[in-house]
Amino acid sequence: MKKMFFVSALSLVSLTAFSQDAINKAMVDQYRKDKEKSDKDVADPKNSAKAAFWLERAKLYENIALQGSEVDSSASKTAFEAYKKVVELDLTKKGEPGKSSKDAQKVLNGEEGTSLFNAFVKQGAEKYQTKNLAGALEMFQLAQQVNKKDTTAALYGGIAAQQIDKKDEAKTQFGTYIANGGKDPSVYYSLAQLYRADNDFDKATEILNKGLEKSPGNKDLKAEIVNILLASGKEDQAINELTALSKSDPSNVQNIVNLAILYDNTNRKALDKIKEVQGKLGTGTTKVAGLTKNLESEKGKIEVYDGEVKRISALLKKQPKSADLKRQLDEVNAKKKEAVTAIATIEGNIKTATESAKGNDNAALEKELTELKAKQVNASNEAMANYKKVLELEATNYDALYNLGVFYFNEAVLLKSEVDNMNMTEYQARGKEVEGRVCGRFKKAKPYFEKAIASKDEAEAKENLATVNSVLEQFAEKKVACVEE
Repeated sequence: MKKMFFVSALSLVSLTAFSQDAINKAMVDQYRKDKEKSDKDVADPKNSAKAAFWLERAKLYENIALQGSEVDSSASKTAFEAYKKVVELDLTKKGEPGKSSKDAQKVLNGEEGTSLFNAFVKQGAEKYQTKNLAGALEMFQLAQQVNKKDTTAALYGGIAAQQIDKKDEAKTQFGTYIANGGKDPSVYYSLAQLYRADNDFDKATEILNKGLEKSPGNKDLKAEIVNILLASGKEDQAINELTALSKSDPSNVQNIVNLAILYDNTNRKALDKIKEVQGKLGTGTTKVAGLTKNLESEKGKIEVYDGEVKRISALLKKQPKSADLKRQLDEVNAKKKEAVTAIATIEGNIKTATESAKGNDNAALEKELTELKAKQVNASNEAMANYKKVLELEATNYDALYNLGVFYFNEAVLLKSEVDNMNMTEYQARGKEVEGRVCGRFKKAKPYFEKAIASKDEAEAKENLATVNSVLEQFAEKKVACVEE
């Protein structure tokens, strides 16, 4: 996962640029004395009943937060509560807010000319710098109560929440930042990551698209949309997005590598699906037709064997002591028995194949197979073209070299399975020709693995190269000529 907020977090330092040396020691000492007196007077029922006392206390603690945090690192919170007390107590005889109440409410609303919001953000930043992230989050949350439209506190609140693994609160904070018009693309990225971790891919994509509305050219946001589409199994959409990225930034090698890999994955999945569909079709009418042909052949043998039994039996009547005729009769009866057994087996297989084919829509399967083959060919061609495009830009790119080697290796394995499935007649007819093409594919894979190893000494490439060399040696021993297409 990409790490974000490095710059944003560091910018908190600027909020805490209050040098201890620059603060008048006498002022700090006075704040400390005034704080002790105010804290003591809170216990006095007469003082605590006066709005004026709470207003004075609110301003004192607000100043402490802004100028002397070492006196009380949470002074802004005390000031906040004191201002609320003023609003509660300063009422006219008609029950309407008095002047102090109105002034205090302006502070609580974060109106122009007031500083409580700044006090919260400053003390939140200080807590953040001392690694008190829970305390920092509380300060930033309270700051947002004072100024509900600000983005600063929401931004830093989200950072703090994320770092202490309060994911839901981080979502809330970053969501507030965005709702209030925040533009920092790293916030959109990180919020999308939080939703992606919950597999809420639609929400993550929605957030990234909002980020792109604010920062249309941001490459990180565009790339993350591709990642999320992949994570959610939407490879076709991911290919479209990555194709657009590659066109807008044709020198970005990694985008082209990723696009090639996507097409490569699509190619492999299509091949697997093709096998599956062919398997279904194989259990249908095609298989039944083949079995029926074999059944007819075996029944034809029975007729021949019956004729032979009749012929040999007639001869035995004339030569009842002939050992050779008895041997011939036994052999024919044995072969007839084998044919009868074969017929029973084939009839059972026909029944099974017929039953399994009942649920198949062969027309639909044939159509699907045609579409899959077209998709597979296109994906294969696009993967190859993009891998080669990468090597034009960066001849030593390991991913492109290795994956091209794997590409030809897999093609060789697929062709070899065709040879393995041939019967003797088929092998005699075209087995050697197909083996030559298999050898050619392995031979094409070899230099890509060699160059990949030269680029990066990786075990996977070494293992595949060793396999290729072994296979090529076997073909050489069999005197199979490699055919490179």
